Amino acid sequence: MNITAELVKELREKTGVGVMECKTALQEANGDLDTAVTILRKKGLASLAKKAGRETRDGLIGAYVHNGKIGVLVEVNCETDFVARNSDFQALTKDLAMHIAASDPRFVRKEDVTEDVLAKEREILREQARATGKPENVLDKIVEGRMSKFYAEMCLLEQPFVKEPSITVRDHIAAYIQKIGENIQVRRFVRFKVGD
Repeated sequence: MNITAELVKELREKTGVGVMECKTALQEANGDLDTAVTILRKKGLASLAKKAGRETRDGLIGAYVHNGKIGVLVEVNCETDFVARNSDFQALTKDLAMHIAASDPRFVRKEDVTEDVLAKEREILREQARATGKPENVLDKIVEGRMSKFYAEMCLLEQPFVKEPSITVRDHIAAYIQKIGENIQVRRFVRFKVGD
């Protein structure tokens, strides 16, 4: 099948993956765009897993101030200073700072949520479920199901990305890892709001 430059360009814009990888995926998918996206995602997940273990000792501090009322500093780490100076990495850092200003997460990842916060949230959710008359033997399942919503509200990496709510912040970062070719981690952030 003849793979057109327009089709390659469309796949590249959709995934952020290099031209040759897009062309290969399209050939493998017989020109079907959705299948090519799936192929690239599968390959990307494998390469992301390899990169996830690599140390991130460089990076940037990103900053964003919204109307002089909300300010954010975020430390985003990568493997080399070469990538830290890359315009794509700088754009990602700015996007993350802006997202934090808009979405007000309390933690970077699920694993960062403290036990006391988890226990308090689980107790609240258990009481809410109990108040609806649900039997005791299903309360634990209901609570665990609702915890995913809690994580999506409180943990940066689990939140829907403000510029593209169909993906999470974790997925947004993963696209940059794939594009740039280095491991990228959000180490920490602080958010200030006037009056808080």
